[in-house]
Amino acid sequence: MALLNTSEQWGAVAKTFHWLIAVLVFCMIILGLWAVNAPLSPLKLQLFAIHKLTGIGIFVLMLLRLSWRLISVTPILPPSLVGIERLAAQTTHWLLYGLILLMPISGYVITSAANFPVSVFGLFEIPLIVPHDKDIQELGETIHVLSFYVLAALLALHIAAALRHHFILKDEILRRML
Repeated sequence: MALLNTSEQWGAVAKTFHWLIAVLVFCMIILGLWAVNAPLSPLKLQLFAIHKLTGIGIFVLMLLRLSWRLISVTPILPPSLVGIERLAAQTTHWLLYGLILLMPISGYVITSAANFPVSVFGLFEIPLIVPHDKDIQELGETIHVLSFYVLAALLALHIAAALRHHFILKDEILRRML
């Protein structure tokens, strides 16, 4: 497998970013739902701490992935995709990128506004970015929750489209990311 992207295929770097972020996002969904629904306890606090650290990791990986995407060749979409499919694919990808960046930012705003510092493995704390403020915290929570629902819907669409291309259209769209 080639390290770099080509006009026909995603390279190992892009594939690694894609699948690592995908796995982490699915873990975050489970972890976030578990933490929100857990009764107040040391476990709940630990779940949120892991959720925050994983969110930071996803944010950093996503910035690296976007940087790689911007400096690398992007495989062309097959000519069999008509205009609306082409637009939907591109729009969905950029919305996914934006939401995957927005989720940790809004989570960080929530944490900062709630005055809960984020400790990175006990080594250092990430400084709070907004003042302790209930209204800002609630706005952050609203953005975080709404972004989650939109992200979940777009992920379902993305997965459904990939499976449609693989099993129904039998083209190379999914295979070139595997």
